[in-house]
Amino acid sequence: MGSVIKKRRKKMRKHKKKKLLKRARHKRKR
Repeated sequence: MGSVIKKRRKKMRKHKKKKLLKRARHKRKR
């Protein structure tokens, strides 16, 4: 169970980073 939760946390971190990158791109264009 513990290993599964750790894997999920790693995926969440990657998803959050992608969202931040998209927001940064929009700011650069404006």
